[in-house]
Amino acid sequence: MPRSLDMLLAASAPAVWGSTYIVTSELLPPGYPLTDAVLRALPAGLLLLALTRRLPPRDWLWRLLALGALNFAIFWAALFVAAYRLPGGVAATLGAVQPLFVLGFAHMALGTPLSARSIGAAAAGILGVALLVLGPDAALDLPGIAAALAGAVSMALGTVLTRKWQPPVPALTFTAWQLTAGGLLLLPAALLLEPALPPLTPANLAGFLWLGLFGAALSYIFWFRGIGRLGPANVTGFGFLSPLTAVLLGWAVLGQALSPLQLAGAAIVLACVWAGSRPTQPPGRPLAARA
Repeated sequence: MPRSLDMLLAASAPAVWGSTYIVTSELLPPGYPLTDAVLRALPAGLLLLALTRRLPPRDWLWRLLALGALNFAIFWAALFVAAYRLPGGVAATLGAVQPLFVLGFAHMALGTPLSARSIGAAAAGILGVALLVLGPDAALDLPGIAAALAGAVSMALGTVLTRKWQPPVPALTFTAWQLTAGGLLLLPAALLLEPALPPLTPANLAGFLWLGLFGAALSYIFWFRGIGRLGPANVTGFGFLSPLTAVLLGWAVLGQALSPLQLAGAAIVLACVWAGSRPTQPPGRPLAARA
């Protein structure tokens, strides 16, 4: 498959994730962050498991629990804490440091070379996101900052280990295992810390279906597939597309204005996505024979 198509599919995942903010605020019942995360991950994982009809081998369980925790349970829990304690722009900007962590972890765990171009693209991307989303209400909160940085580290390490621990199965199967593991890890916290959901409206159901089918199942198949085919260092810059999508949806759907600084930030983000996705070395072993 052409590399350009691999890149397009991988980039579509963060673009879809950018819709999480508007779907959560406009369609989901407020005040259930952990329950929302469970209903995003676990049904999607179980659906993919039913399609693949393949359970993980016993010696892979500890790796899948680690990946489920890093890519979903810890990451999404930290993300929601940061979102509740920080203005959205501050949380998004702190989360944008993730590509720098990916570059460092990939260098240590996979031997991926560090280049001035990749580091510069990641650093400039943080600036672009800051221009795109920071506003005058950019108040700081230490627990919120810690949560945002913890989420970035968790997702970065999960991204690298997803490449390092590639089982000989299709990307769809690998995604099913990780989503199910992440959902099961989140379930006890949601049951213990949050009340039961109220009766769901059609809008609530539509929001959960979108986040589960597109924001989890399909997008993470493309994301994990991209990590395997292109390498974590070459896909991590696509994460800048998530806040860009969120801002554009706010403009298109909610009528939010875009300032000249935000437009400049969007241009910087797109330039950094292009620069960061250019290969620094030949890609590693692809996910051969995978659908």
